[in-house]
Amino acid sequence: MKPHVHTVRLSVLFLCFVFYSKTSFSQAITFANGKYELGLGIGPIHFLGDLGGGVGRGTKFIKDLDIPLTKLNKGLYLNYYPTEWLGLRLAGNIGYVEGDDTQAPAKGGAEEDRKYRNLSFHSKISEVYAGVELYPTVFFEKYDGLLGKIRPFVVGGVGVYHFDPYTKGANGKDVRLQPLSLEGQGFPQYPDSKPYKLTQMNILLGVGFKYYIKENFYVGLEMLHRKLFTDYIDDVSKDFYVDPIHFDANLSSTQAVLARSLYYRGTYTSAASNPGDSRYSPQVAQRGDPSENDAFFSSILRMGWRLGGDGISKQLKCPVFY
Repeated sequence: MKPHVHTVRLSVLFLCFVFYSKTSFSQAITFANGKYELGLGIGPIHFLGDLGGGVGRGTKFIKDLDIPLTKLNKGLYLNYYPTEWLGLRLAGNIGYVEGDDTQAPAKGGAEEDRKYRNLSFHSKISEVYAGVELYPTVFFEKYDGLLGKIRPFVVGGVGVYHFDPYTKGANGKDVRLQPLSLEGQGFPQYPDSKPYKLTQMNILLGVGFKYYIKENFYVGLEMLHRKLFTDYIDDVSKDFYVDPIHFDANLSSTQAVLARSLYYRGTYTSAASNPGDSRYSPQVAQRGDPSENDAFFSSILRMGWRLGGDGISKQLKCPVFY
């Protein structure tokens, strides 16, 4: 009787080993195992630059947001999870950013100079990036599937984005700003004013959380900040206005006419100072602030699906024989 029981136990253990090994190997090489995740995202995108802003002097981050100019950002994500605490993300986003000095509040402070500077821009932002997600709370979870779990995470990555600033011309039509070199970019008269590229790299950092409504479906929220390496998302950076005579020497006749009408749009003498006050003339007034690069961030409502299977597999256990 005992040898028979012993043989049965060995057989069961062997079958469990074979089944578990086969399952593990299969999960390691197939797509239909819950290791891949497809997600969608939508939410506001916020621009931080030289134009517009809040009360007082221009500041960093939330205090200087122009909430009325907030636009939507839409994204698509594909994640791979080599393990549940680590996710590798490939994503693409399309959004719009805008800045307008006329939206600055008129409270009698330093913001008055920006308001009557009267510059504005808008641009489409197209972005692709690769990122790494870390889920620290996974180490404290009971291994029993995803349903009902809340998973906070941090994410960081590197991306490539494209922008192209426009503004409204005198006739109300959109005008591309980069070819006009409104700050003398590329002009020999302004050797320190370099042309800027419309496609550049950025660094992304963010935090968020997911809540799994089903084993293979979640909703969540994420805030993702972009560190940029340019101050020209809004086509404004230098703290001076160029001499408009140089537009004729460096641009085509059509471009020179547009540049002359757009490089300085100040309304200071009619609204912020006495008529004829030379403090706000193009020769004296400040155009931008080159000390800080532009930035933007998005607040994204996310939803996603685990591809194949029902999320992570529940732990496999062999039966116990007595």
